Amino acid sequence: MEYSTLVWALAFCAWIGFAGIAILCGALRVKLLEPRLGEPVAHVVGTVVACVGILAAIQLFVPASGLQGTWPLMRVGAFWTALTICFEFAFGRLVLKKSFEALFADYNFFKGRVWLLVLLTTFYGPVVAGMLRAG
Repeated sequence: MEYSTLVWALAFCAWIGFAGIAILCGALRVKLLEPRLGEPVAHVVGTVVACVGILAAIQLFVPASGLQGTWPLMRVGAFWTALTICFEFAFGRLVLKKSFEALFADYNFFKGRVWLLVLLTTFYGPVVAGMLRAG
């Protein structure tokens, strides 16, 4: 298998792990945090915990991928962000039967919806991890 194909396959597998982290954080948020903190605060806490988990996974991916430099890492971040948005809208529409209005509501930062932080973490995480690795 060609190196670049292997890197993209590894990037896709890493994204599957990110999806697992996000789903786990969402389930824990609903079961543990919402009853104690209420939905708005639980949403923020759960999102921050998901971002930390995703950043930790990205820290493992970057050295394993062998990618260096801003642009290669930025391309991976863009790939992960596109996958995340596609998954959110496909799953939300097809499985959860949510309206587009409801789906877009989670992107309204000004109404306390901080899901955008996950997208920013996913997009910029590889570059930040690369900078931390470079020292």
